[in-house]
Amino acid sequence: MSTKKNIGLYFGTFNPIHLGHLTIANHMVEFSDLDEVWMVVTPHNPHKKKKTLLEDNHRLNMVRIALEDYPKLKASNIEFDLPQPNYTVNTLIHLEEKYPSNAFSLIMGEDNLKSFHKWKNYEVILENYAIYVYPRISEGALEHRFTDHLKITKVNAPIMEISSTFIRKAISEGKNIRPLLPHNVWEYVDEMNFYK
Repeated sequence: MSTKKNIGLYFGTFNPIHLGHLTIANHMVEFSDLDEVWMVVTPHNPHKKKKTLLEDNHRLNMVRIALEDYPKLKASNIEFDLPQPNYTVNTLIHLEEKYPSNAFSLIMGEDNLKSFHKWKNYEVILENYAIYVYPRISEGALEHRFTDHLKITKVNAPIMEISSTFIRKAISEGKNIRPLLPHNVWEYVDEMNFYK
């Protein structure tokens, strides 16, 4: 019996993808038992007016070009074709059906784990999928039931306090934020005049 490939799913709007995202994803694949990390680009929710959110395909393109030199990291647009509003539990079930030879896990920041009990069907997720957690500086306490859970693995990744919101605001103010983005992503953003 062949063992399944262990895939970690890292969800985000990636608006834009920056070195914080890349550092976390790469750390997860290099320093845990994950074989690959798929960066799942969250589509624009048609029911929400979000002027600051770039079109889905532009965000996907930026993730693709950011990952060109990282064979263990992949860009995924799996959620683009799923009905909206979409829930993580549905994406997981969909992925299992589509890729039966893979085992899927979730990657999330500690801040997300603190609100995980509010997710739709979180018990189902916890019963069937492993969760890999990276540290974040955040307020509030972790629910006691998540502190020593068998399905939850804490990965001691670097704490990255870079945010896409900060990057977008800085670009709109004409600041140079090149060190915060992968070089080819910076070029893409600059060329397309995004966030100006």
